[in-house]
Amino acid sequence: MLNWLIIMVLLLGFASSAQSETVAPYGIVADAIPKPLTRNPGDAIRGRGLAAGRRANCLGCHRMPIPEQPFHGTAGPRLDGVGSRYTAGQLRLRLVDPTLINEDTLMPPFHKVGGLHRVAPAYRGKAILSAQEIEDVIAYLLTLKDE
Repeated sequence: MLNWLIIMVLLLGFASSAQSETVAPYGIVADAIPKPLTRNPGDAIRGRGLAAGRRANCLGCHRMPIPEQPFHGTAGPRLDGVGSRYTAGQLRLRLVDPTLINEDTLMPPFHKVGGLHRVAPAYRGKAILSAQEIEDVIAYLLTLKDE
């Protein structure tokens, strides 16, 4: 019984550790990550919730067509019409690691765990957004088309 308990604790610890430290593999082509990070398509409704929520906090820097939220940032570009300006692959690269486009950007890498500086101990080895959440945000951003 004790051996079984030890094995379960080790397996559970490994699974949770591996999940938090793993980011989805991807390949960069020009200025994009053309292939989705997941097999499941993104969900625009979940993506909108993430964009407006505290974890992704897109509104902290960007003005977006989310009128029920009163405060929008101005440090980053407006995201109205972003789905007309960029492809899914271009948005994916900007979300995964925007420093690959602009090394001086203030935007954080949302799906990267290595090479980061001043990360609180509780968040080390953890991406801000999972691969599926990245795809969800992309699905939402692609709905923001110029009229």
